[in-house]
Amino acid sequence: MSAPEIHVEFAPELALFVPQGRRLGATPVTTDGTSSLGHVVESLGVPLTEVGALRVDGHEVPRSYVPTPGDTVDVLPVARPQQVPGAPLRFLLDVHLGTLARRLRLLGVDTAYESTDIGDPALATRSATEKRVMLSRDRGLLHRRELWAGAFVYSTRPEDQLRDILDRFRPELRPWTRCTACNGLLREATKEQVADRLEHGTERSYDVFAQCQECGRPYWKGAHHEQLEAIVANALAEAGSKNPPNRPTPPATPPRRS
Repeated sequence: MSAPEIHVEFAPELALFVPQGRRLGATPVTTDGTSSLGHVVESLGVPLTEVGALRVDGHEVPRSYVPTPGDTVDVLPVARPQQVPGAPLRFLLDVHLGTLARRLRLLGVDTAYESTDIGDPALATRSATEKRVMLSRDRGLLHRRELWAGAFVYSTRPEDQLRDILDRFRPELRPWTRCTACNGLLREATKEQVADRLEHGTERSYDVFAQCQECGRPYWKGAHHEQLEAIVANALAEAGSKNPPNRPTPPATPPRRS
């Protein structure tokens, strides 16, 4: 008796994950007759973090659906904005996404980041324990069952990475409220409170400061402030264009920079 065969077609957005021979049109796939459709899709290279609706002969089915011989399956990408139910939206980034982590923190998005390679099992466990969305370009990591939730970072350019994540998840932006070094919350500080952490030139030239409540790092409007302000302004403008008119973007707090 021959193994059951189905036909699977992937949306163009998922072509990156699919072997070249399966990228155009519906292609035949041999199944074992017992595995779920979600398992079949993963076995073809696509992390389920990137999969939205699954349709069999035009009807949406759950990932647990067991395909039957002759099924025609359409695999669609995640709908945007993506909803992550069950916990406040916050992220965990792996060692390769340091710039993206700093930019998300700059915008006030709760972003944990591992500056050393702690390994996929530990990252997946942290994602589950802290209920954080795992952001990574490591496809193997995104296949791990322990993940709370995850998303593939498609670009290698930080500006494109940031734009994509903000478009996909639409997090609330509260710029200038988090430490870009440790993710702690910032509070206003006097020069006297941060004097022991300042170089003499900085102490002489600036009067307005903030300080991280976690690591104590001071912030002020330094030499790179204009560049950071442009990142914030662009993100707020794009977020505002996607928000309904009756849902204004939260105002930014006075900028600080270390």
